[in-house]
Parts: sequence; C-alpha cells; structure tokens
Amino acid sequence: MDFQFFRRLLDTDSTSGKEREFALALASELPELFAKDGARPQLDVMEVGDGSLNLLFSWGRPELVFCTHLDTVPPYIAPRFLDRDGVELPRGRENEAVKVCGRGSNDAKGQAFAMIEACRRLAAAGRSGFGLLLVSGEETGSFGAKAFAAGPFRAPYLIVGEPTDNAMVSASKGTKAYSVHIGGRRCHSGYPEQGVSAVEIFRRFLDALDASAFPEDALLGRTVWNVGRLVSDNPQNILSDSLDFRLYFRTTFASDAAVCRRMEELGEMDFVEVEALGGDVPREYMTLEGFPSAPVSFGSDAPHLDNFGKRAIFGPGSILSAHTDGEYVLVEDLRYAAEAYVAMYEKIIDGHI
Repeated sequence: MDFQFFRRLLDTDSTSGKEREFALALASELPELFAKDGARPQLDVMEVGDGSLNLLFSWGRPELVFCTHLDTVPPYIAPRFLDRDGVELPRGRENEAVKVCGRGSNDAKGQAFAMIEACRRLAAAGRSGFGLLLVSGEETGSFGAKAFAAGPFRAPYLIVGEPTDNAMVSASKGTKAYSVHIGGRRCHSGYPEQGVSAVEIFRRFLDALDASAFPEDALLGRTVWNVGRLVSDNPQNILSDSLDFRLYFRTTFASDAAVCRRMEELGEMDFVEVEALGGDVPREYMTLEGFPSAPVSFGSDAPHLDNFGKRAIFGPGSILSAHTDGEYVLVEDLRYAAEAYVAMYEKIIDGHI
C-alpha cells in the first residue's frame, strides 16, 4: 500500500463544507492511478446541489459498490505518521509507519484509502463489475448520499466504509433530530415570580425527557440522546425569555416510534415548540460468513442509499477514535481492510454468499 498517497489524502483539508476541492483533486488523480493497475474506470462527477460533489468510479457495470464519504468533522488536524516507538516519521518514510494520526485517518479517509487499494488490486487482477462511490456531506446530514439515491443508479450490493474495528455491522441504531424553542417572559431576576424563565422550563423539559421509559432493545441496547447548539443569550440579572437547542437521539428497534411519540407529547408543554428535523430508522445489515460482526450505535450514509439491494458496513479503525483530537488508525488495520474488501467482492461476485 502506498502510504505516501495516504498522506496526500490527509494533507487536504476536507472538513465539512470544504470537500469540493478534495473531490476535484481525486477526480483528477484517481483515474491515472487506477489506469496503472488495469482498466481505466468510467468516472461520473455529480453535483449534489449544495456546492459539493459525489464521485462514482465504475469498472464495467457495478454489481458491488464500495462507498465512503469525502468530508471530515472540523477542526482540521494535520497528519502524523508514527513508528513503533511513537516517533513521528519525516515525509518520504510513510511506509515505515505503524500508526497514522490526524483528521480523517480514522473517519473516513482511512476507509477511502483501503477501498482505493482494493479497487486497484481488483483492477490489476482483471476483475470488473464493481465501483467506488465517494460522497459528500455525511457528517452534516448525508446530503451526498441522499442526492445519489435520488438518481437513476441501481446495484445489488453496497459496502459502506466506516470505522467498525474491521467487523461487519449487523445492525445500527436509528437517528432522530429535533429543534426545540422555549419561550418565557422577561423580568428582573430579583423578582422571578414576575416572569417565566425559559431556562427553568428547559430544566423541566430535560427532567421529563430523562424520566421517559424508552424500552431496552435486545440487540441495540438502550436509547441515548444528546443536547447540542444550546443558546440562551440573556443578561445574568434578567430571566431568559428565549432558549433554543437541538436534540439528537440514537434510537433502537424497540424505541424508535416511542421517541417520536414522546417528543410530540413534550411539544405540548407550555412555552415549548418542537420541530422534527428527520433522521433514519434502526436497520439490520448484510454480514458475510468468515467475518466478525457486531451491532453499532452510530449512524452512516447506509440507511439513505436505498438504491442498493443488500447493504453492509465495514472498515478499519475504531469509532471511539473518530471525531476526537487524537484520531488515529493502525497501519495493520488498513492493510487488513484492503484485503477484506477484496475478499468480500470475491464472496459476493463469485456467488459464495
């Protein structure tokens, strides 16, 4: 595997909103790279509609498509290639690394690198009937995947690259997002009885949500939720009359409908307005004999790519490292993933499933 090429992938800042230039660079470089190993693929460059691009490389008519995303979460963190002692290697010695750090190393340029390597090996072996789909906007709402799914392309099999510790995902939690506005009535904070505190209503709202008895799921476990984008910009000596935040749920087969019902109920509280922003439902995914599998609690583009028949999720790296300042992937995991992607193609295309 060419780890100097991996560094070039990581050198490019493709954090959310900046992936267009990354896509254009890959559209220029990858056809020449693939042509060295076998047949030059057909390349389709597709506008998503928000300024970003999707790329589809096809070797023949794809029966199986490898897919991952171009964007990474901010902030950008420059790559570091480390040796066995944890010492950073200088440029030109990337192939001696055992660990690669930096934004995207784990999610999802590591998966892209392993998939590109698998495509190179398949092309070099004269194989066809596969494709590589690189989509934008996964981290901000799967906009690239949704745009691609709305197009005419169809194929029987899809393998989505995410950091799964090189295990196939048997099932994943669903997601539900909500925007919540809480109003109130301003007053002097020395006389709180004269007003209505949006912050106090927020506290009651969270207490009520926390007390919700969402059912435990035998496969996916418990339902979790997180508050984000919290804003209540009032002076410290005045009761707040406005508070806004987002709620993001990770739902299970047992709880997905219950979460929707509970949020409708909470939206009936005085001074509370709830807007559903969408999401997806829990799903089961294709697994293959000979590969370990496990359920996961994170989302991906896979639920939105419903123009494929059977879908799988697999890739190097740990989700616990993704989106962190210390993001990293092990070189041995990248090597294994590239081999595994080839083996999955052989199992699927050669009819061994």
